[in-house]
Amino acid sequence: MKVAIYGQYYQNSTEPIIKDIFLFFNSNNVEMVIEENFLNMLYEKKLVKKEYETFSLATLLDNSFEMLISIGGDGTILRAATFVRDSGVPILGINAGRLGFLAMVQKENIDLFLQFVIDKNYTTSERTLLSLTCEPTNEAIEQLNFAMNEVTVSRKDTTSMITVETYLNNEYLNSYWADGLIISTPTGSTGYSLSCGGPILTPDVKSLVITPIAPHNLNARPLVIPDDTEIKLRVSGRENQYLISLDSRISSVKNESVLTIKKTDFKIKMVEIPGETFLKTLRNKLLWGEDKRN
Repeated sequence: MKVAIYGQYYQNSTEPIIKDIFLFFNSNNVEMVIEENFLNMLYEKKLVKKEYETFSLATLLDNSFEMLISIGGDGTILRAATFVRDSGVPILGINAGRLGFLAMVQKENIDLFLQFVIDKNYTTSERTLLSLTCEPTNEAIEQLNFAMNEVTVSRKDTTSMITVETYLNNEYLNSYWADGLIISTPTGSTGYSLSCGGPILTPDVKSLVITPIAPHNLNARPLVIPDDTEIKLRVSGRENQYLISLDSRISSVKNESVLTIKKTDFKIKMVEIPGETFLKTLRNKLLWGEDKRN
């Protein structure tokens, strides 16, 4: 079995996790290929000594990998998706911080869950992604023009609001006068969109959410639309540029540029370990606190 390893380093929370993972996989003869920058950091911190093969954005993963294991939080998984892209390699998230919706495996149960990996006792769920194109072309977003959580437009270098002219399948919807606008996938519905008043969608829902950020027009509400809708945005404001983010990747875009957002033709697979589900995480994180039945 061959797995890819990618992570972020937080001294107090990740060192024991990293040691447990490497010890477990080495003792079970699992081949590990480590993201180049992450491995260099592990050498620097003296957490590993032996040599490993590496991968990077220039050497993308292929179907010879059983999965990619992401060590960190939900943000780490979003970055891990840029290595996976359309390869079909599933991602397993091991949570090194606060409870997340994507990084479901908790550090207290690592050996148990990694044994599920060895035994192939897991399932996968497919997550919708969004693609973005810009007219005129914006080179900063051409190479990685997709998002797993959301595409967001927002104001830049000003306290003034922007106007986001919005079309669905070329039909005019609204001109949002706001700090910005979020186009969210079901996966991203528990992120930025939720904090701005958007609804929670389960990961398998075939919908997207349009959520305004601090709208001035008080009748502007989050809107759920089918995920096969093509969305076009034209942004204007007092400044010459505004910001656009694809998950955590941020670029500047000129006023009056036309953004086209639609569902990608590929999905990201997330590994689901027995006992760790989206609904369990939802109960624990948002609704009723600790799950008393477990």
